[in-house]
Amino acid sequence: MGGLNGNSPRASPRKTFSPKNSPRKTNTTLKQLLLDSRNMTSSLDSETEELLSLISYCSFTYTFTDPQESPSQQDLKRLKLIQLLSIIKTLIKPLDDDQLLSPLFIMLSSNLFRPLPPSIHSVVSVLPDDDDLVSNPTPSWPHLQIVYDIFLRIVSRTCVESLRIYIDHAFLLSLLALFQSEDQRERDNLKNVFHRIYSKLTFYRPFMRKTMHDVFLHYVFETDQRHPGIGELLEIWGTIINGFSVPLKEEHKFFLNRVLVPLHKPKGMQVYHRQLAYCVSQFVQKEPELGEVVIRGILKYWPITNCQKEVLFIGELEELVETVDPQLYKELALPLCTKITKCLNSWNSQVAERALYVWNNEQFWKMASQAMEQVFPVLVEGMEKNLQGHWSKSVRQLTENVKGMLEALAPFLYSKCLLQLEIQEAGERIEEMRRKEIWEKIENAAM
Repeated sequence: MGGLNGNSPRASPRKTFSPKNSPRKTNTTLKQLLLDSRNMTSSLDSETEELLSLISYCSFTYTFTDPQESPSQQDLKRLKLIQLLSIIKTLIKPLDDDQLLSPLFIMLSSNLFRPLPPSIHSVVSVLPDDDDLVSNPTPSWPHLQIVYDIFLRIVSRTCVESLRIYIDHAFLLSLLALFQSEDQRERDNLKNVFHRIYSKLTFYRPFMRKTMHDVFLHYVFETDQRHPGIGELLEIWGTIINGFSVPLKEEHKFFLNRVLVPLHKPKGMQVYHRQLAYCVSQFVQKEPELGEVVIRGILKYWPITNCQKEVLFIGELEELVETVDPQLYKELALPLCTKITKCLNSWNSQVAERALYVWNNEQFWKMASQAMEQVFPVLVEGMEKNLQGHWSKSVRQLTENVKGMLEALAPFLYSKCLLQLEIQEAGERIEEMRRKEIWEKIENAAM
């Protein structure tokens, strides 16, 4: 029996399919899972180490002006920055790990916060339509461009609580100082980052508004009026103003009256006038009665010898008249029409023509019609002065067209004003003759 049990051919299948073999398979599967888990952990650690290594390498900066710096090392750092940006783009989870954020912000600070080169322009003279927008290109821009992209990704991918640890008031002030860079490309990237921080970190909004407010006031009243980044800061303000609720707070009205209106004063205003006019128009569209403050402010800061600014101001006034509260037309008609008449009498043909084109605007006619008795004498005098003695043929032709519209609008009043003008000129001629006779008597008595 024992030999039969030991040598039976049915014994082998029992051993092969014995239940003892099943736990052996289960143990192997668990072991594989544990090994896979360990491999994933080690893989994540290696990725983190690689990321930290890249961040550490990119924290070293190059001046791009030192002849001892190696161009190959500069190119290598650029490749490392591109690799770092690529990894940050592909990360699935948010960037909330302090182990990564701390070295990342150290890297950002070491690359961005640097002494800016001295200005190559003593006074702003670059106009918006200049071809050379990059007036003083930053030598390290090949690196900075990628650093700004990384910065924007970090702000977008990191939660507010983590960002608050690394972005404080000092950090924001350092960012704001970079708007003095003369490289247009850097200011554009900086504008995007600064606005993204304003949008995301809502608790910093009052502080950021105040710091920009201080930059504007310092530019207008306390410097030689050289700050390349005023236009970009005004673009940020344009989006901020667009989000203001109505009725406007006194704080925001104060900003319009004490900051935006005086920004019309500097002689380099042409560079940022487009952004400034947009900010002002946003205020007037929200509360049309604010148009009076703006219009009187522009008239106060009207240029005397800068013809390019005059052309810009005329265009801005024309747009404001279209959005201002119509109830203010009667109060604003005389000062506005007086200034436009002086402009159409200008010896600069561009200023004169731009002032004459204003009268193609229907809203301007509506405004003038609110104070016909006061406005018409001023207009008639300006028209006749142009027709009698302006050197430009095109200006005289445009004046004829406007005169025809005035006569069609109020023929009797135009004739009355023309008669008063003739009487006034006759009186002036008599007075001139009287003064001449007095001087002749004095000269004869002296002889």
